[in-house]
Amino acid sequence: MGVAALSYLCKRFSLSDEQVMLRVQKRNDTQAFGLLVRRWEGWTRRFCGRLAGDAHKGEDLAQEVFMQVFAHRGDYRHEGPFAAFLQRIAFNICCDEHRRRKRLRESSLSEAGQEGSASGVLASPAAAPDDIAVGEERAEAVRRAVFELPEQYRQVVILRHYQGLRFREIAELLDLPQGTVRSRMAEALNRLGGRLRAMMES
Repeated sequence: MGVAALSYLCKRFSLSDEQVMLRVQKRNDTQAFGLLVRRWEGWTRRFCGRLAGDAHKGEDLAQEVFMQVFAHRGDYRHEGPFAAFLQRIAFNICCDEHRRRKRLRESSLSEAGQEGSASGVLASPAAAPDDIAVGEERAEAVRRAVFELPEQYRQVVILRHYQGLRFREIAELLDLPQGTVRSRMAEALNRLGGRLRAMMES
């Protein structure tokens, strides 16, 4: 059965994402998986692109997300929403990518310092004000501050303010009580405020 035929049957019988994912899980149905990819590839690219700060990198990460979804299909619990399963995998992959890029940056900075370079990134810790629009500079400062938050706080800020999820949805995604999510958000905003003030004053 081709993807087009399966898509028709899903529309005809109103098969949900969860029902389609169950076919993937129980039958290793690659055609059903292709349908899920078609349904969710746009959202996944945008999600990864926002978190990576790079639309092109978002496309690469989205491909990795779907590979992991299929590889870990056995972990899916059919009583839970497929969207939450997908979001959790996408979020973890984006966080892993951020940590990888951070290690590379730190390694590059360390090597540059050892070489005693008088030029490059160490010689110019911040772009001149006339090189970057003020709006872009502030947006980058905020994004940098968000990614410097401890993971438990970074997660809720990204899901709430970058992805627009409700506290209830974040709680379900992270498997936490709503009260915990709200308290983490309050603490995250408090830390962000302090971090941004320090950045502006430096």
